[in-house]
Amino acid sequence: MRTEPNRRAFFLKSEARGGVAGCKLQVEGSPATNLQPATFNLQLTVALEAAALKRPSKPLAQPLSPAIVLLRLYNDSRLRILVAITGASGALYAQRLLDNLDTAQCEIHVVLSAYAQVVIGEELPGGLRLPPGTRSHNLKSMNAPFASGSNAPEAMVIIPCSMGTLGRIAHGYSEDVLLRAADVVLKERKKLILVPRETPLNLIHIKNFELLAQAGATILPANPSFYMRPQTVEQVVDSVVARVLDHLGQAHRLVGRWREEAE
Repeated sequence: MRTEPNRRAFFLKSEARGGVAGCKLQVEGSPATNLQPATFNLQLTVALEAAALKRPSKPLAQPLSPAIVLLRLYNDSRLRILVAITGASGALYAQRLLDNLDTAQCEIHVVLSAYAQVVIGEELPGGLRLPPGTRSHNLKSMNAPFASGSNAPEAMVIIPCSMGTLGRIAHGYSEDVLLRAADVVLKERKKLILVPRETPLNLIHIKNFELLAQAGATILPANPSFYMRPQTVEQVVDSVVARVLDHLGQAHRLVGRWREEAE
């Protein structure tokens, strides 16, 4: 079965008295569509043929209601994203990313470095706003799910990323859950996006960039664009956040595309 990003197809079939009642279900960041009537009060076999899930078919121990089946499939279709915020200046980048992640398509986790709270207090007078359902994690607790490669997130964004955090990740230094999570994401070949906000750069910074790029990370500096003629600070910030969302595969309309034709 052919699958596309943000679209995963599933088949549900019941096993009873030799009969099969089935339906096709598509999940696109929202509950089921294209669902045909079927008998669900029997034991179900859920065949997950979306390669991205990498989960074999197996019979369920107990009969499930249609609502429970759909909810489980819907939750499995969401992208797990860990947003890490460090003590570098640029807390507004993190806030705008959180504002524009679709909670219907993403399961959002947040972790802050030791100095991030101080910078947030200086740069975001109203504090950090978290989307509904976001899970926050203690920096010093290794009980967070993504501290192990067996439960890595699909993507991690460190925004803004200080040079100290970047250097520690580059050299495998994992003294807290933020650094450990970045190490896990790299070793499990998941997506790690680093948004450094530092200038000028010294040779050590550049070499650390090189190490991380070779390890599979995406280095996405907080360099805003101006061809859309931003009128506010948020619009300037959004030109960077839009690129982060692009690399996460998340749809947005924060900024126009270069030379995009009007609809």
